[in-house]
Amino acid sequence: MFTVYGLNGRIFSGRMEGLRELSAVQSVARVRAVEAATRRGDDGLAGVILAGPAPDTTLAALGGAEPPPRAAVAAYAQAQALGTHAGSERHVLSLVEQLMSLDLHTVPLASTVAQGLAILSQARVGQAPVVNEQGRLVGLLLRADLLPGPANFQDAQAWSEWLAAPVAAVMWSPVPAARPDTPIREVAQALLELRLPGLPVVDDRGDMLGFLSRTDILRALTREAPLNLWS
Repeated sequence: MFTVYGLNGRIFSGRMEGLRELSAVQSVARVRAVEAATRRGDDGLAGVILAGPAPDTTLAALGGAEPPPRAAVAAYAQAQALGTHAGSERHVLSLVEQLMSLDLHTVPLASTVAQGLAILSQARVGQAPVVNEQGRLVGLLLRADLLPGPANFQDAQAWSEWLAAPVAAVMWSPVPAARPDTPIREVAQALLELRLPGLPVVDDRGDMLGFLSRTDILRALTREAPLNLWS
């Protein structure tokens, strides 16, 4: 189950099929993808780069680092081996609540771009939910949308105005959110289709519970066993 929140509150609640057809979310995803696809360089020409958000740094916030390929393979092999021992219990992971991070960092809607950047930097994450005065989800702030800065990045005045701008002007909104009992496979589909690095997790009232990032899913593939995406 997914819900979608914007500045005016909840605008959708339903399954993945309905989320795909929600024009408001699809429009935001298309606009953000186009913005990320072209950046103007020093020569005044638009340079094409890979569309999508900045790499997620959730592991860094936990004091860890992404394992190298051999370490990842070894970790998976070890987990598989543990599952074959007699009497060992293997906990199948298939729902958001089993993987989501409870170490939640949020950005107040009243924040400026400079304050939003400071929150992301201090938390060492690539994205954070934006919440209103009641603590309800209204958007998602991505580091990738902030770091390019103003169009004329050599203009000190432009930078000053950019950093003083409200996060509401640069955040993703409306933004989907997952429920704790949402299947991980559906969240992975949403992340791919909407080019998002993760989804906030909320309860039935819309209160923030946690965040599920791409890194959380990839970490489960290499460090947890088994991860069931097809149930």
